[in-house]
Amino acid sequence: MDSEEKLNKRIGELEEDYDDLKDKYERAVGELDDLQNSIIQKHINDFEKGLRQAAFFYREVDVTDVKFDVNKDVINGRLVNEDDGSAGEEAEVRVRKRK
Repeated sequence: MDSEEKLNKRIGELEEDYDDLKDKYERAVGELDDLQNSIIQKHINDFEKGLRQAAFFYREVDVTDVKFDVNKDVINGRLVNEDDGSAGEEAEVRVRKRK
């Protein structure tokens, strides 16, 4: 075999390796997407389960009411926005006081 034939053979082998690696990569990306979607769906399902449980145990609470806002939290007996920085600070203070 002359050097050109050896190079062509090696190029062919490398192209096969590249194709194999490309297929493995695409399968891994697909699996990762599936796992991410499964995790997101699991969180959604668990959250909805929590809403159903809240509605079951606290029948007077209507979780479809516009006043029921998942972006709010109860701090010191008051319903406050989570976006309000003071709410998080108040919660930290409460935790420190308990210790």
